[in-house]
Amino acid sequence: MDIIDRIVSQWATEKPELNTLPMSVFGRILHLTKHLEQEIASVHKRYDLKMGEFDVLATLLRSGAPYQLTPSALISTAMLTSGAMTNRLDKLEQKNLITRIHSHVDRRSITVQLTEQGYQLINQALAEHVQTQERLISALNQTEQAQLSALLKSWLSSFQPNSPTDNDVE
Repeated sequence: MDIIDRIVSQWATEKPELNTLPMSVFGRILHLTKHLEQEIASVHKRYDLKMGEFDVLATLLRSGAPYQLTPSALISTAMLTSGAMTNRLDKLEQKNLITRIHSHVDRRSITVQLTEQGYQLINQALAEHVQTQERLISALNQTEQAQLSALLKSWLSSFQPNSPTDNDVE
């Protein structure tokens, strides 16, 4: 019996009419999230990165060579305000991990690009990040991991009704 079981048991005694199954799911997700965030944050910290900075660098890396995107493309991927993105970009530029390149055609237009130092750092951090994720989920076998991913995808789709799913026919 874990802490969530004890809480649910107390509610079952005090308020037997309550449906405590959702409570147990949410409690476990919230506890799990706290543990996962702490572990992942400790990886990022070793590289002097915050989670949001890691996300920007990883987004630039996965965009492919030449590892550059416009700030608006980064904002749409990260779902941030322009002010929050500007703050992250300022910090990453101060660390020499990205550079802002002004367009020769329109000086108002810029792209954000990984520097060589940023490219090296995100590759190292990403390798450790993924190893940590693998370690954290290793309590589940491959089948359970795939099932959990599918269940979470299905649940998340209920919050994003306009997102296509594998079941949609075009």
